[in-house]
Amino acid sequence: MLTNAFIITRREVRDQFRDWRIIAPIIFLTLFFPLLMNFTATQVVNFVERYGAPIIGERLVPFLLMIVGFFPISVSLVIALESFVGEKERHSLEPLLSSPLTDTELYVGKTFAAMIPPLFCSYLGIIVYLSGLRITLGWTADWMLTLQIFALTTIQALAMVAGAVVISAQTTSVRAANLLASFIIIPFAFLVQGEAMVMFWGQYDVLWWILIGVGLLTIVLVRMGATLFNREELLGRDLDEINLKAVWAVFVAAFLGETRGKGFWPVAWYRWVVFPTLRRLAVPVGLMAGALLIAFLIGYSYAPVYPLPVQVMNLHDLIGDFGQRLAQFGFMSPTGAAWIFFTNLRALAIATVVGTFSFGILSVILLMTPLALTGYFAGQLATIGIPPLQFLAAFILPHGVFEISAAILEGAAILRLGMSILAPPPGKTLGDGWLLALADWAKVSLALVIPLLVVAALVEALITPRIVLAVFGG
Repeated sequence: MLTNAFIITRREVRDQFRDWRIIAPIIFLTLFFPLLMNFTATQVVNFVERYGAPIIGERLVPFLLMIVGFFPISVSLVIALESFVGEKERHSLEPLLSSPLTDTELYVGKTFAAMIPPLFCSYLGIIVYLSGLRITLGWTADWMLTLQIFALTTIQALAMVAGAVVISAQTTSVRAANLLASFIIIPFAFLVQGEAMVMFWGQYDVLWWILIGVGLLTIVLVRMGATLFNREELLGRDLDEINLKAVWAVFVAAFLGETRGKGFWPVAWYRWVVFPTLRRLAVPVGLMAGALLIAFLIGYSYAPVYPLPVQVMNLHDLIGDFGQRLAQFGFMSPTGAAWIFFTNLRALAIATVVGTFSFGILSVILLMTPLALTGYFAGQLATIGIPPLQFLAAFILPHGVFEISAAILEGAAILRLGMSILAPPPGKTLGDGWLLALADWAKVSLALVIPLLVVAALVEALITPRIVLAVFGG
């Protein structure tokens, strides 16, 4: 398969390097930007050393090295975005698709061809930047840091190009592909900001975990593209059209299901529609439960590493003062329960939005955060002799049974919604597969998650504080 795919790769790369209108600006920017960053690094290092803060310069130089590697990828992304749809607009795609190559060979060949120029420019920019630093500052990068930057640059290029090729194969015009490119650029811009925070803190080991995460995402995107690519659909798709009436009909049919003649409607809907949906979510539910358990254990393990001050751990005084404040502000009332409910509902809504655009990954991370904090505080109490089980039974268990169950169900539905675009059901289009997953999310949210959140809010406002005061308030 790779032998045939490389035939397409050689053809594409040869054509790209022949077009000076594409290569010349990219190479110029690739050479100019490292020189600009080199000048910036020199000025910043000299400035901070003048005021006795060399650590800032030491952390800035590796960060700029990462930016130098990332910049050419974002600039060269236009090559990947027009890999299929550009040829369709130029009417050069039909002869290619009529070749005896399989869909997978065409897709892999195009992906490799779109990846080579960005990687070439990124490596060139990194070499120019490092050479300039060696000449101007006498600074030489640690070999491990250099390996990390090259590896991150490579895997980020693979992920962005794979996503761009998917977009190119699913759109009908270069303009639409360029507009949809924001779904690639924006998430990776946030990722670069996260990497910047890691590098400024000097926690370079975390970059390996980021590398693994982006690598898994790349595998997902490549599999997604190979699954969705179809030459007949690519040639037959002439216009991107949104039929809202048909979309609504598909969603409503999936949401309501077939309950005629099966008894009282709400009962029949739960029995014949909602519960089968839960069976389809068995694997995501297991994954979410495991993720939340792992988050708790991670938080618990970090408690002795980052201990809280002793005065903060005076639990009985804190509980007594906290109980008075809860009563003073009316938290232990239906109004407080309403505030808790809408706060939890807002958190799940945010998790749904971010999960939709991240294959469900960010939603899982967002829902893991409260459990990680719970584990951290349980670990802190264990260090001062208070049994963690006592803390969990008083603070978490009364309302957590309902709240954590809601989080697991909602997280599972979001995970399936985010992953639905990777492998649509047999005989279904990408859009129909996503609508079916959206209907499952709506069923789970309305039928199970919202009632669980209502009960959890009432228990958290009216029962949990009294249990906590009874156990720890004395």
